[in-house]
Amino acid sequence: MPAGLFWFLAIVSVLGSLGVVTQRNPVHCLLALVMTLVAIAVLFIGQDAMVVGFLQVIVYAGAIMVLFLFVIWLLNLQAEIGPSGHLALKFFGTLAVAALIAELLVFLLPSKLQIKPSPHAPGYGSIDLLSEKLFAGYLIAFEVTSVLLLVAVVGAVALARRSSQAEIAQRATDAARKAA
Repeated sequence: MPAGLFWFLAIVSVLGSLGVVTQRNPVHCLLALVMTLVAIAVLFIGQDAMVVGFLQVIVYAGAIMVLFLFVIWLLNLQAEIGPSGHLALKFFGTLAVAALIAELLVFLLPSKLQIKPSPHAPGYGSIDLLSEKLFAGYLIAFEVTSVLLLVAVVGAVALARRSSQAEIAQRATDAARKAA
């Protein structure tokens, strides 16, 4: 992977992660997290870990982000308070600034920014090695994570349902007060 591309993706992932914690709107935080995860996936692919990179996009930027989006919708989180900005303008502005900084660093410090490839073991990044590690060495952690995600979804649905039942009860008491 060329050093300029590496530094560009590194800066994009850092800026995206900063966007996750600084945005007020939860959907904007989610979009910044997707940007971070895609940049990390491209970094994996650039390091010849194709399977890990594609799994990063499919599992995290795809499935988990959809799960987070459904939880945000179920909990009916309020949008940001204050003036709303243009998300597309912020996104492309962030990308442009990251590209300019990466380009500046590549031209100013060419000898210090060289990324030297490291030798990989045979089968590095293959689906066989990944499945062997995941389902043999880390089977318990894998299953605990899947149960934890299931509990999180059930908890989000229970919280959303409880608040909607409270709203229905509140409306019924308001209607009873108006009728009396």
